[in-house]
Amino acid sequence: MTLNMPSSIHTKVFEHCSIIPTTMAAMIAFHEDPKALNRLTPPPPLMFMQVLRDDRTSLTDGELLFRLWFGPLPVRWLARHEPGPTPTSFADRMLEGPMGYWEHQHIFRDVPGGVELTDHVTLGHKPGLVGLLTRLVFDGFPLRLLFIYRHFRTRLVLRPSSTAS
Repeated sequence: MTLNMPSSIHTKVFEHCSIIPTTMAAMIAFHEDPKALNRLTPPPPLMFMQVLRDDRTSLTDGELLFRLWFGPLPVRWLARHEPGPTPTSFADRMLEGPMGYWEHQHIFRDVPGGVELTDHVTLGHKPGLVGLLTRLVFDGFPLRLLFIYRHFRTRLVLRPSSTAS
C-alpha cells in the first residue's frame, strides 16, 4: 500500500484494540455490509453520516464519498479502500477531506475467545483553523470515544443471536 503522506504534515498513530466474541467470517461479513458504516457512526445529534457515493466493489477496493454532520457543520470526506497489512484486514485512506492525512487500517486476527479487532489510524492535521477544528473532533479523547463506541456497536451487532440494527 502506498502512503502518499505530505512531508509538511506531522503525523501520529492512534490504536484501539478489542477482542470481539465472534468468528472471522462474521467479522468480515459485518464490515462488508453496506449498513456497517451507519451502524458504527454515533447517533444524532452528536454526528450524522450521509453516503453521497459508494463505488466500493469489496472491502479492499473502491471509493466512498460521504458527508459527516456535526450539528449544522458539514464535513465532506472521500476515502479510498485498499488492502490492509494482513490478509484479514483492509484500509481506508482519505483522498479529500478535513484532515492533513488519514489512513485507517482495520485489522482482524483470530485469537482465543474470538476475533481481535484493531483499528490502527495514522493521522495528521492541516495547519490553521481547519487543523484546530479537526484536533477537537478527530484526535485525543474524542477519537478514543469514537472508537470505544464503534467497538461497542461491533460487539453488539455480532453478539450471538443478535437482532441489533
